[in-house]
Amino acid sequence: MLVKSVELYQYRSYPSLRMEPAPGINLIYGDNAQGKTNLLEAVYLCATGTSHRGAKDREIIAFEEKEAAIRLVVEKGGIDTRIDFHLNREKNREVSVNQVPLKRMAQLPGYLHVVFFSPEDLKIIKSSPVERRSFLNVELCQLSSAYTWNLVEYKKTMTQRNALLKMLRESREYLPLLDAYDEKLAAAGEKIMAERESFTEEMEEIVRRIHQELSGGKEELRLRYVPGTERGKMEEKLFGARERDIAQGSTSQGPQRDELEFSINGNSVKNYGSQGQQRTTALSLKLGEIEVVKRKLGEPPVLLLDDVLSELDEGRQEKLLGSLNGIQTFLTCTGLDDFVKRQVQAEKKWKVTKGTLTEEDT
Repeated sequence: MLVKSVELYQYRSYPSLRMEPAPGINLIYGDNAQGKTNLLEAVYLCATGTSHRGAKDREIIAFEEKEAAIRLVVEKGGIDTRIDFHLNREKNREVSVNQVPLKRMAQLPGYLHVVFFSPEDLKIIKSSPVERRSFLNVELCQLSSAYTWNLVEYKKTMTQRNALLKMLRESREYLPLLDAYDEKLAAAGEKIMAERESFTEEMEEIVRRIHQELSGGKEELRLRYVPGTERGKMEEKLFGARERDIAQGSTSQGPQRDELEFSINGNSVKNYGSQGQQRTTALSLKLGEIEVVKRKLGEPPVLLLDDVLSELDEGRQEKLLGSLNGIQTFLTCTGLDDFVKRQVQAEKKWKVTKGTLTEEDT
């Protein structure tokens, strides 16, 4: 899987840009706040339909400009695909694949698979369950179109159900409608939970082995998927929680309450893990993502590494850089010293200065 070309127009700090990345390591360096992360964000946006920063479209458009555009040409399975994003401050985004407009953003994931790794990924380990559910959603939406459709259907139905719950606090006239919403919500929710559980089991096998290597065999990392509602009983649980849901005006059962737990030698990484253990867990998780994609698709994803070398000690750097063979990688850093010291050969090298990308000799 490759990104063959990237074009940007009025995208954040870039008035215009065109690059043709190498199939191996692409090193993008420069001082902070010059636009390195913006380039990785554009690639991620074309893969997932969302900004890894959670940014809204109007925040992506360059200051005082009305619109922005991204165009990627990607290769998957030997077939080239063109992805176009047009963003406008006054209209909804327009996205097309091979110049055919997409009717729904749920149609986008799957044309390009990426794994994004930045220092902020520690939030997956340390922060709230929202971050861990987001991790599951991003990866599964790229791997499974069925999961994407079920997730869209679930969110839409839950929004409708919550609106009905608020109405029922004033009048029970529409109570029979709740049966239909519960049935529809449970059908999508059960499928989401099943895919999350299966993915977690597959990831644990891989991540546990990677973590043992990183820790010199001293630590055993375990992943545990904890569904927000007992599997196979979601419709029953929704019915049982009706009065509470009506009182609160929100849905208390379902995968929106799921959790993903990480433990090392039986102890919670979030609550008791050292900073080093938390970083190793995040690295193991990202390396595990790469392997899962390879298994399922027969080719590796595109790897986006945003200033991670500065956050990893020497041993973790060696493990990460040693895993890049055969993987197209966009790697950002502020300087070249660490990169040169590790004797890693970049196929192409660019310097970013105030939104200008300049290719340099390697």
